[in-house]
Amino acid sequence: MSKKNIIIIVSGCVVGAVLIALIIIFGFPDKRPETVAFEVWGVFDDKSIYKDLIAEFSDEYPQTKITYVQKSNLMPVYENDLLESMAAGKGPDILMINNSWLPRYKDKLSPVSEKAMTQKEYKETFVDVAADDFIINGSIYALPLSVDTLALYYNKDLFNSAEIAQPPVTWDEFMEDVEKLTVKDENSDIIKSAAALGTAVNINRSTDILSLLMLQSGATMVDLPSKEAVFNKDVTVNGKKICPGCRALEFYTDFANPQKSVYTWNTRFDYSIDMFYQARTAMMLNYSYHVLTIQKKSPYLKFGVAEMPQIKDAETKINYANYWAFAVAKKAGQNSDRAWEFILWLSRKENAQKYLQIAKKPASRRDLIDWQKDDEYLGIFSQQALTARSWYQVNNNDIETIFADMIESIVLGKDSAEKAIAKGAAQVSVLIKRQ
Repeated sequence: MSKKNIIIIVSGCVVGAVLIALIIIFGFPDKRPETVAFEVWGVFDDKSIYKDLIAEFSDEYPQTKITYVQKSNLMPVYENDLLESMAAGKGPDILMINNSWLPRYKDKLSPVSEKAMTQKEYKETFVDVAADDFIINGSIYALPLSVDTLALYYNKDLFNSAEIAQPPVTWDEFMEDVEKLTVKDENSDIIKSAAALGTAVNINRSTDILSLLMLQSGATMVDLPSKEAVFNKDVTVNGKKICPGCRALEFYTDFANPQKSVYTWNTRFDYSIDMFYQARTAMMLNYSYHVLTIQKKSPYLKFGVAEMPQIKDAETKINYANYWAFAVAKKAGQNSDRAWEFILWLSRKENAQKYLQIAKKPASRRDLIDWQKDDEYLGIFSQQALTARSWYQVNNNDIETIFADMIESIVLGKDSAEKAIAKGAAQVSVLIKRQ
């Protein structure tokens, strides 16, 4: 063997020995993924609600750091912050979006990979409305921890005084109770209202209530292939043409019409939530989070929550959903799967249950609805999530304005229901065509 070959062999042995020594001392090179930090933007939920959950996630996924930031509860402020930050390439990696926002935000979000969750798994896990709202063209864009619905709040003392033993189940019963509960003076001015219904400006979520009534009446809200709103269109029932959307709008505004027997509300009243906790109105329709609002404002008020009234003899129940869900911003880039990992972990049954217990919200997971059914307040909202619906709103902010204008134009005597709804549908159609 030549001297040169001997040198090469010896050198190789030395290098190998050094490498072995280094591995023994320092271990194998770390092949774990590098640490990634994600910022999560939320609304309504205080940072303390996620503190323990994030700590548990960090223990399970130590290479992922989660920072939760509670943003303004005022929607214009929150949305402005979101849009400005996204335009600048900044802002959150994970964000909360409303169930009506996806048409406007889809292009700014990264859907979950099919390997992480399939459509089938999503639909088996969450109530139907979540899939309707957050799955577009086969892609899943958001996961909700909770689904909220409109329900009936009623004052027990006022019901007892009017000798009404149970809250109304149908709208026919509701109208009968309105006539019993409304108190007027000798000039027919309302002293005590039976229900916060009929107007737009001084009623919380009035446009959601109108949407609910339209859906319950059988109206189809939009036709996306033709890019037009159709909630003003006639349908044929038993050989007769009717306009379910018109009927719903007229039904709603009748409660603010002095010429109707159900007249119980007007534009001079204070805001609906204030009227209810002050016991100046016996009923209001609202979401679950106002249980805590009322308890804080009026801790001695005796009130209950009942299922949303339905149309008599209706084959299926229809409730209305308005809720929030977590999504991943495109800003997360190549780390979007890691960001989704946190959302999927958070939505696991045991983790979602912990969240709901702390946040006091109704469930979105099917397997947690029975767990909540006996809760004095949340049970109603949780059960209603199974029959909840919403509708495709290309721009929910503009549509709220259009629906409020429809209501107010009738209350102020400017338009008939048919004219107001035709005008509103035309405006919504313009929004869809602009999309």
